[in-house]
Amino acid sequence: MFGKGGSSKTGGSDLQTVVGADTVIQGTISSKGSMRIDGKVEGGITDADAVVIGEHGEVHGDIAARSVVVGGRVTGNVSASSIEVLTDAQMHGDLKTAALAIAEGATFEGNCIMTKEKQVIEMDLASRAKKQA
Repeated sequence: MFGKGGSSKTGGSDLQTVVGADTVIQGTISSKGSMRIDGKVEGGITDADAVVIGEHGEVHGDIAARSVVVGGRVTGNVSASSIEVLTDAQMHGDLKTAALAIAEGATFEGNCIMTKEKQVIEMDLASRAKKQA
């Protein structure tokens, strides 16, 4: 999913954080960069540039990022400028995005709010950061 230079699904951002397959993190992760989740996160992810949940990755909590690709399982709400749910992925929660792609074979249970401008998502990210500070 990540080629040379960190391009591909991350929109050109360098991969900065990897949660390995045998790793479980409890709590909220705040990262300004891109991350890949192959393990389990029991808590949210905020302020990230790009989040990729691998085929066996799981997130149980809300995600706020510029882009999100779900290949595994997410149980929580997702706010991002673009969201892609891959084949066999499971998404259980509400989505708020300007661009959405759900592959055939994926599971999505929740509501979706489609925004007209990506700036709305960026403002949402900023308001969440202020609440946590």
